[in-house]
Amino acid sequence: MSFSSFPQAPLSHALTPYGWDEAWEAEFAPYAEQGLLPGRVVRVDRGQCDVMTADGLVRADTAFVTPHDPLRVICTGDWAAVEAAGNPRYVKAYLPRRTAFVRSTSSQRSEGQILAANVDHAIIAVSLAVELDLGRIERFLALAWESGAQPLVVLTKADLVPDPVTLGHLVQDVETTAPGVQVLTVSSVTGEGTDVLAAVVGDGTSVLLGISGAGKSTLANALLGAEVMEVQEARAVDGKGRHTTTTRNLLALPGGGVLIDTPGLRGVGLWDAQAGVGQVFSEIEEYAARCRFHDCAHEAEPGCAVLAAVDSGELPERRLESYRKLLRENQRIVAKTDARLRAEIRRDWRLKSAVGRSNYAAKRGGRA
Repeated sequence: MSFSSFPQAPLSHALTPYGWDEAWEAEFAPYAEQGLLPGRVVRVDRGQCDVMTADGLVRADTAFVTPHDPLRVICTGDWAAVEAAGNPRYVKAYLPRRTAFVRSTSSQRSEGQILAANVDHAIIAVSLAVELDLGRIERFLALAWESGAQPLVVLTKADLVPDPVTLGHLVQDVETTAPGVQVLTVSSVTGEGTDVLAAVVGDGTSVLLGISGAGKSTLANALLGAEVMEVQEARAVDGKGRHTTTTRNLLALPGGGVLIDTPGLRGVGLWDAQAGVGQVFSEIEEYAARCRFHDCAHEAEPGCAVLAAVDSGELPERRLESYRKLLRENQRIVAKTDARLRAEIRRDWRLKSAVGRSNYAAKRGGRA
């Protein structure tokens, strides 16, 4: 099937199950004129990627789209412009992203790492087999909101909490932690909640996130209707699993929609996510709008509506402490990033100055 047939049936060709639509087609038009093929990146590893095209799955080299900025490297979920032929075939470009899920790396270089692109739903898997870590959920939510995707918290292994009252309290705790976010309980053993989850992910692209042992691969298999993703048991001592999934994989779901499964994340560092933090703690921001001073730090200032809400019991103190912690962390990341950029500018200026001095010396030598 050639790209020339796309305009006649743009919503019914082979890439439609992977999220292709008229808007993507319009974006791709300049590349189509160059004879390139559209495709969605389903997996990236070691300078190459697998791309689903109308001609099937192709392996392509990413040498032409490997910039120094780690946030601009091609990633799972991107829409790519691929050479129609060649050995090897190359990705020549990728389309501007609608959304991008980014976290900070564990390195000291203040770099961001893009985990998935063009995502509509961010599914945060949290296991009920261990004690809830509400702070970690807030971190995931902040990154999800910042990405532009709609978050959804899925509490897995609900069959391990047979008491409905206890389960209700756990759900309520998470709902308080995730204002404006749907919280769903699921069980791969009983099938509870999987139909609701399938309906949510059936529209658009979803990325599955969580730590090892959260049940992501089991969820993926339930949505795929087959044992596609390998599953390993979590350790009984702490509920943590081994990294069954080692790469980010994009999969078309039989009931519609696209799922990106990701490896378990050891760290969930923020990356310039101030807006996302504000969304997670929207009730605190609402209280803050009533403070006497517009630059209130909510520490000990008179007329602080946030502290008043804590004193009255309307706002849990844990929420305020978590809010402060994530804001401080985000500010540190931004400050480090700015410092790194300033250092790069200084290096560039020194290089240009050296070139200028060399050229000046050469001109003087020529005149002599």
